Parts: sequence; C-alpha cells; structure tokens
Amino acid sequence: MVNLLEIKDLYVEYKSDKGVFGGVQTIHAVNGVSLEVKKGEILAIAGESGCGKSTLAKTIIRLENAKSGGIIFENKNVLNMNKKELKNYRKNAQMVFQNPYASLNPKMKIYDILKEPLKINTDLSDSEIQRVIKEKIAQVGLSEECLNLYPHEFSGGQRQRIAIARALVLSPEFVLADEPVSALDVSIQAQIINLLRDLKENYNLTIVLITHDMSVIKYLADRVAIMYLGEIVEIGTTDEIFNSPKHPYTQALLSAVPQLSPSRQQRILLSGDLPSPANLPDGCKFHTRCPQCFDRCPKEAPEDIKISDSHIVKCFLCE
Repeated sequence: MVNLLEIKDLYVEYKSDKGVFGGVQTIHAVNGVSLEVKKGEILAIAGESGCGKSTLAKTIIRLENAKSGGIIFENKNVLNMNKKELKNYRKNAQMVFQNPYASLNPKMKIYDILKEPLKINTDLSDSEIQRVIKEKIAQVGLSEECLNLYPHEFSGGQRQRIAIARALVLSPEFVLADEPVSALDVSIQAQIINLLRDLKENYNLTIVLITHDMSVIKYLADRVAIMYLGEIVEIGTTDEIFNSPKHPYTQALLSAVPQLSPSRQQRILLSGDLPSPANLPDGCKFHTRCPQCFDRCPKEAPEDIKISDSHIVKCFLCE
C-alpha cells in the first residue's frame, strides 16, 4: 500500500506555569514519533489518557505546533507550509472530535454547518454546494429533512453523523477521528463504528482513529500503534497486536478488555499512575510501571526491534 502520510521523528512540547511556586515547566507531549499512514487503511493509535495521542492528532492537522520533526504529505512538510499550502492541505485532512455537540455551532442549521467549509474552500456554485451537502448527509445515513434543523434537535449519535458529514464535504484524503464514540451510548457507538467502516470500504477513505477502547480497535482497525508517554512503543497489524502482543504495556491494555466468556488471560495490573510528561523517566519510559522491569530498563532507552515487516516494538525483552 502507498503511504499517504509520513510522520518523522515528531516532537511536541508545551510550556506550563508551575502555579503558586512560580517558574515554567516543559510538558513533553510527543517524543520522537515516527509513523506511516497508508492510503485506504484505518490506523488506530491507542493508549491511556495522557499518553499524547490527541496531541499527535491535532499536530498532524496543524491545530498544534511541533517543536521539531516532519509530517510529510504529497512530498511537502506540513509543518513548513505557508497559508496557501496549509489551506489546500486542510481540504485533504479533516477531523472528527470526541464531543459532537461541542464541535457543532448550536446557532447554525445543519445545512449552514455543512455549507460553511464549502464556501470557504471551494468555488462551487450554490446548486453544486446543495448537491454535495445532500450527497454527504445521505452517506452518513441521515435524511435531507434534517438539514433545516439545529444540532440540539438531534441525538448524540445523529450529531456525530453530522460531524462526520461535515468532515466529508470537502472529500478529504484522510480523516482523523479523535475518540469519535466515547461520548456516546453503547448502542449508538456500534452505529458510528459501522458507519466509519462502511466509509472506509465504500469510498477508500483513510482514517486515523484515536481511541483507548481496544474493543473498537479490534473490530475497526487494519493496523494499531500503541502509545505511551508520547512514544510509539509497539505497532503492527491488528492480528499481530491482538494475537501476539510483545510489549508489556500492550499486554496490559489487552488484558483489561472485558470478556463475555471466561478467559485464561489474567488481568495485568500496572503499579502506579502514568508519570507526568513534565518529568519523563530515564531509560525505558515504561520501566516505572513495568511488571517485567530489569536492571537495564532504567538506564537505557530501547530502540525499535523488528518482529516482522509490519510488527515493530520498543522493548529489551524482544532482543
């Protein structure tokens, strides 16, 4: 498969006040991430809250600025694009946010919400805009009657469908979906997950899925990248990650997935909380919580180890 997007050694940092004690601390949100997003795939980025996955998504779409690294799209570094180039890039890169109500303007009718990006980014006539809007609202399984209503008149699942339609009106090359179902009821989650899968299969849409829900990933994703404290610690196909996880953190995440039937796999309980990204541990970032930590782990940072052509892990246990 052809690479649609390449992320190269990306670093994202924030400066934050220390509060009543004064001074400024550096938050290391993304630390040397390198990823390839292949055209037509669903790539899931998973990890617990605070691991940096949402910051990575926002940086890809240039809602956040990077300290260094590269995001290569059509042989151009997104981080160095001028206003004209960035405007063209954002036609091809759209985002669906976690809370559909907060991401839709409550004072605008749905037709106007979908019309706005077309007016700003295209030279389409009003009749062409109307055709595109009707086409996209149908793609997400809603009727034309909804176009004359306001966001508050819909359920959470319907609002998320509208948010997806808004992301699709410019016919983007790829969509970043940041926890697109976590704010929805379980029954509605299934509808949105199936919708994303249908869009990928029917329109060859490329999706970067940000989530902490491993069950959603197993059903939806083609490949999975596991993120911890701003680093990708393991990446592979969905089958490789779920059937043969190598990193202790990946194993712990998978052991926490609820099972309907009794399983031989025991829950792996990690000690402590996720360390602050302002004070990253030395050596392997996971060693402070790893149940298999040994003498080398606090002293050295592991390099990428190739398990197969598609499966890579950062862990001394795999050497």
